[in-house]
Amino acid sequence: MTIDWGALAIVAVVSLAIGVLVVVLVSFALVGLSARQLSPTGKAVDETAVVSRRQSKLSPTAGAVTAALCLLGAAAIVLYGFYVLVL
Repeated sequence: MTIDWGALAIVAVVSLAIGVLVVVLVSFALVGLSARQLSPTGKAVDETAVVSRRQSKLSPTAGAVTAALCLLGAAAIVLYGFYVLVL
């Protein structure tokens, strides 16, 4: 039995890249969804003053569209992985 180390390395690199891509897409979706948050009051739940909280530069609509596209992309990647795994 022999191991094709080149193919194994390619699979490892592609798996790592796709894993990072899915995490980045979900992170961008969370940033897009944070644009829909109402203006902050400057106080945390326990009445501790917030040192710095910047308002998002995205409009709520652009944030929602960005979040939807990122989540659709991440879902497409995961579903394609399931498809390849089953077939």
